[in-house]
Amino acid sequence: MSGLMSTPSPALVLAATLAAAAVALLVPGGPRRWTPTARDAARAVPAVVAAAVVMVGLLVPHAVVPAVIAGGATVGGWALWRRRAERLAVGRVAARVVESCEQLAAELASGQPPGHALERAAGDWPVLAPAAEAWRVGADVPTALRDLARLPGAAELRWVAAAWQLAARTGQGLAEAVDRVAEELRARQVTQRVVDGELASARATARLVAALPVAALLLGSGMGGDPWAFLLHTPVGLGSLAAGLALGWLGLWWIEAVARGVER
Repeated sequence: MSGLMSTPSPALVLAATLAAAAVALLVPGGPRRWTPTARDAARAVPAVVAAAVVMVGLLVPHAVVPAVIAGGATVGGWALWRRRAERLAVGRVAARVVESCEQLAAELASGQPPGHALERAAGDWPVLAPAAEAWRVGADVPTALRDLARLPGAAELRWVAAAWQLAARTGQGLAEAVDRVAEELRARQVTQRVVDGELASARATARLVAALPVAALLLGSGMGGDPWAFLLHTPVGLGSLAAGLALGWLGLWWIEAVARGVER
């Protein structure tokens, strides 16, 4: 009983603090009375992992090193997954920009007023609502479109803003200008699909190479060996495990960096 009532160790206090910080971001209606977003939850992941590692170290001291290695691998995998999710989200936004531009060009070509065409496009894709609102109140539509172009994946809206501004200043037909922008965006989308297809094979190869050590461990266990005991219970094995995981994540990050350079 006296042991349970003793002063908590600094490690336990640290673990409790990290866990409380993670809960404050993950639980709706917390101390700040706001609903956490997906980005807030993503930021809490390292704190949760760190708290878990500290707790494991407190409860099972001899498992500290494997816990640290597992925590580092978890955070690395989460970071790669988040990068992939962000890339897919950017691709979806870019596709919606092309679709909205094509819709806007079709509406204008059919004789619809620019404001009505923009409102129809905003009805199908609410991201364009600020630009439609700018038209309704008589504000600067190109400026509103350029503000929206700052969103990840929506950079091509700057072209629509330029076409809109050019038509307003020169009196040229907006329908023709937006249609030419839509054609250019379609051509860029086709090119992007080709690039994505080429990069997909490189990414798949990198993931396969990263998974091969796990397959080798499973194969060794199936053949009567005990590679896990060597990796988890010997200093050399723990060092090899940490180095292997670090090199694996480094290789995946390098492939992603090369792919991002090609995409840009």
